[in-house]
Amino acid sequence: MDPLAALLDGPRAHGAFLLRSVLTPPWSLRIEDRAPVTLIAVVRGEAWVVPDDGEAVRLGEGDIAIARGPDPYLVADDPATPPQAVILPGQECRTPDGGHLDTLTGTGVRTWGHGADGPVVLLTGTYGMAGEVSSRLLAALPKLLVPTHTEWSSPLVPLLAEEIVKDVPGQEAVLDRLLDVLLIASLRTWFDRPGSEAPAWYRAHRDPIVGRALRLLQHQPAEPWTVGTLAAGTGVSRATLARRFTQAVGEPPMTYLAGWRLALAADFLRRQPDSTIGAVARQVGYGSAFALSAAFKRMYGVSPQHYRAARVIAAPSAMAATATMAVPGQPSQATAAAPKAEPRLPPRK
Repeated sequence: MDPLAALLDGPRAHGAFLLRSVLTPPWSLRIEDRAPVTLIAVVRGEAWVVPDDGEAVRLGEGDIAIARGPDPYLVADDPATPPQAVILPGQECRTPDGGHLDTLTGTGVRTWGHGADGPVVLLTGTYGMAGEVSSRLLAALPKLLVPTHTEWSSPLVPLLAEEIVKDVPGQEAVLDRLLDVLLIASLRTWFDRPGSEAPAWYRAHRDPIVGRALRLLQHQPAEPWTVGTLAAGTGVSRATLARRFTQAVGEPPMTYLAGWRLALAADFLRRQPDSTIGAVARQVGYGSAFALSAAFKRMYGVSPQHYRAARVIAAPSAMAATATMAVPGQPSQATAAAPKAEPRLPPRK
């Protein structure tokens, strides 16, 4: 599993929040949900994405943008349009002054906005959590990534637009997979463009020797790798592998492996709450819980136990926020008993 695949693995991808917005100008949404990754696609009309500390970017029909959190940004019909709504963590919606929002409502299956027939239709996919492995990818992304028309052409946006309004069994799995494919295709397009600033590990996969070595390390982290065994697996000498790997990736093979193992361990600690530290250690190539704990604390500054405890406490609140999203004016069973609940974006069905 490489960092690109890891972005779509585990709870941070499955059940990603997906929404269709139908809007009528003038409109403007301020996004402050702190999501690690959000994909925005224009199905009809146009939109502007305006980072707080960057240039406004226009999106036309069929265009996509990928916003990397946690910094806020605007999505609007015009950069000058003042925000009408603020989207907070948990997809809670409020007016800019923190009041009740009644100008935007749920209008259908996974659909929200001013009405059913507005001139602008957007699709938004939000990935709510990111792990240590995928952080290697996120760190390489700009805050706003927009492939140009000459770089990007895909039938996935119309297909996702068609599927998002269906309320049938198994549809959540269909939408998860479509959104994942769209995100991966977008990132590959961005990284493969001429002059791109793709991360070193991504570029290194093009090297037949280093790419093979990376795949061995990424897919078999529990193996007792040495430079010698890795060189044998790639069919070159130790010196050749060490030199080419360091030049391509920016660090020696064993240094890369150490960081990769610890990133995997961090994700396993969160995703496998019932596994012992020793079991996690064996999964990523450490001989004992003590060896993993010592290396983990050097890397992250806390023990595996404390790291897991912090993530377990945070995860339920994030999941609960998603589970209780309700269409404004139509409280769900989970929120009906709570008086004066703030409106939230409509739930996935």
